[in-house]
Amino acid sequence: MSRICDDYLLLTEKELVELVKYGDKIAFEQLYHNYKDRIYGNLYKMVKSGEIAEEILQDLFVKIWIGRETLDTEKSFRSYLFKVSENLVYDFFRKAALNKKMESYLVSVAVPAASSVEQHINYKEGNYILTKAIESLPPRRKQIYILCKIEGKTYGEVSRLLGVSISTINEHIVKATRVVRKYFLLSTHIS
Repeated sequence: MSRICDDYLLLTEKELVELVKYGDKIAFEQLYHNYKDRIYGNLYKMVKSGEIAEEILQDLFVKIWIGRETLDTEKSFRSYLFKVSENLVYDFFRKAALNKKMESYLVSVAVPAASSVEQHINYKEGNYILTKAIESLPPRRKQIYILCKIEGKTYGEVSRLLGVSISTINEHIVKATRVVRKYFLLSTHIS
């Protein structure tokens, strides 16, 4: 990020938010520097992971920048940041719970036991369905899904590797997971 000019240090929160609404990147950077540590500390308390807190912090400010034109300069920006970050944490936990359920299901159909022919067949079917589901994804989404879910890379690592934002990675993972889940549900008749 560029250096913040001294003039911006003298501006109030309301003035900075007003400038951000009109696309002022330096004002945005100043707001980021004003709040990043406090928001990060709050996120860390909620998620108990520095890496996840950092990812959510970045998602928060990406979301703020994308929606900058709708910022309300009459309301407290600080309160707004804390509320949006809280919602992002809830979204994170909700997605984690869904992923956990999906993982449990995948493990239940994908763990072969040499002593059980039926379990071995389920394992092969599970792998086949998973492979078909992944193959049905658009190329970029497939690449992101494999990097995150199969190879176990973090959203931040994939973001840096592919040169796309973490929110883009998240969007691809959410959509890919829906497709994979639907594939499993249709293929195994689970309700």
